[in-house]
Amino acid sequence: MNFDAYARTAIDLVNAGLDDLAGLRALFSGEQAYMRDHVTEKDLAPFRRAQRRLREVFEFGTSGRDNEAVRELNGLLEAYPVQPRISGHDASDWHMHVTSRGATVSAEYLAGAVWGLSVWLCEYGSARFGICADERCGNVYLDTSSNNCRRFCSERCATRSHVAAHRARKRAAENLTPA
Repeated sequence: MNFDAYARTAIDLVNAGLDDLAGLRALFSGEQAYMRDHVTEKDLAPFRRAQRRLREVFEFGTSGRDNEAVRELNGLLEAYPVQPRISGHDASDWHMHVTSRGATVSAEYLAGAVWGLSVWLCEYGSARFGICADERCGNVYLDTSSNNCRRFCSERCATRSHVAAHRARKRAAENLTPA
């Protein structure tokens, strides 16, 4: 099982815009694209609840409140239990799924997301959970840097924030210069 891929589904969910069914459908890509056709309006509520709870896990982790992050993940593991099964189309592509056959889209996606994030916490610790330092963003990420120094969810946010800080310093220096 690729636990990192499952952990990334948690990141994708927390950062998703779930204003409507189209926003929820946009969440499913790659190997999960098949879910897009099966998701319905009734799936929005469980995805939104899980999104809020997973964001809390990141908030707890980034503020050093590990026990609270673990408590929330344990609650999510109870709500979305993992029921592993082997799946595949022929003997050359056997792989694991985290839910039983016939599970709802929300049960399948959320069980994987919560399981992946839980494994990540056990393996690397919650200090590797991050919330983008660009105040206009707020996306979450997992810090995979070698020295645990990542502050932004993307290069785009890092550049935008650094340019804004540079311009602010330049304006402040200009205001101090006598005319």
